[in-house]
Amino acid sequence: MKGVLRWILLALIAGLALEFFFLTRIALMATVDPQSTTFQRSEAFRIARDKGQLRWSEQWVPYERISDNLKRAVIASEDGSFTNHDGVDWEALEKAWQKNAKAEEQAAQRAARAGARPQAAARAPARAPRIVGGSTITQQLAKNVLLSGERTLLRKGQEIVLTFELEQMLSKQRILEIYLNSVEWGEGVFGAEAAARHYFRKSASQLTAYEAARLAVMLPRPKYFEKLPNSGYLASRASTIAARMRDAELP
Repeated sequence: MKGVLRWILLALIAGLALEFFFLTRIALMATVDPQSTTFQRSEAFRIARDKGQLRWSEQWVPYERISDNLKRAVIASEDGSFTNHDGVDWEALEKAWQKNAKAEEQAAQRAARAGARPQAAARAPARAPRIVGGSTITQQLAKNVLLSGERTLLRKGQEIVLTFELEQMLSKQRILEIYLNSVEWGEGVFGAEAAARHYFRKSASQLTAYEAARLAVMLPRPKYFEKLPNSGYLASRASTIAARMRDAELP
């Protein structure tokens, strides 16, 4: 019994130490620009392992040197209520949960139909259901800066805790500034400045409304769209986001 209690105590101490580490990092982020994120380091390691080279393009620029077009485009595309919520958009999460459940149900139905026709199933492998996130900008920042990319309930719970801590300790403007400087926009391409120069050969401060909208649309699948610059979906969705930008509220 004493051994079990000892292990429980050690687990609690380890958990508290981890939370203290996270709180310290978030407190530092209020004034110190993060040099890298957990996600960036894992991606750099993956690229170096798979391709034998280190590919990392990133250049921090302050909030005022990022085009308002890009700020509005990202908010319009990723988190329309960014300035109003407390870090988590519960309505968006509920909608994402419902969409994911429906997608999984449809995938199961396709698999059942394919099972009844084994020859057709062999010719056309089953498609995995598309997962919708529903995460806010603050949640994405918590995940990218501090956590791993694994999809578990424990990690999601930790993400929400860190999201509330970010909202309490940082201003909305600072959250958006760090997010825009650290988010992935292609393989080894991180942050608004690197993305603007990579795709448009200009500074992030010079992005037009349509250019900003194209970058914003890339965010859920940046490496995919990097390989498909002439995607019809990308152009169409960018036009939709550009039209919404005027309603996006900046912090």
